Amino acid sequence: MPNLSANDLKTKGVSAIEAVLANQPEAVISVRGKERFVVMDMEHYHYLRECELESALAQSRADLAAGRFAKESAEEHLARLMAKS
Repeated sequence: MPNLSANDLKTKGVSAIEAVLANQPEAVISVRGKERFVVMDMEHYHYLRECELESALAQSRADLAAGRFAKESAEEHLARLMAKS
């Protein structure tokens, strides 16, 4: 993944990000030599969020199929959560 320094951003602004994202879906921004942030265009961000949501749905379906769930009222659920803490 290509790196941008904070100094690149300071001197070149958004054009530095646009230049990197023209060829890559993500860019790492480093501050004082340490990787700190990742930037990406919104289309790629939305794609990743959709993947994350699909994964959560698949996990939930697997839990249901395996019987890993509880059927309870809101009050029972809160009581169970409070008992765990």
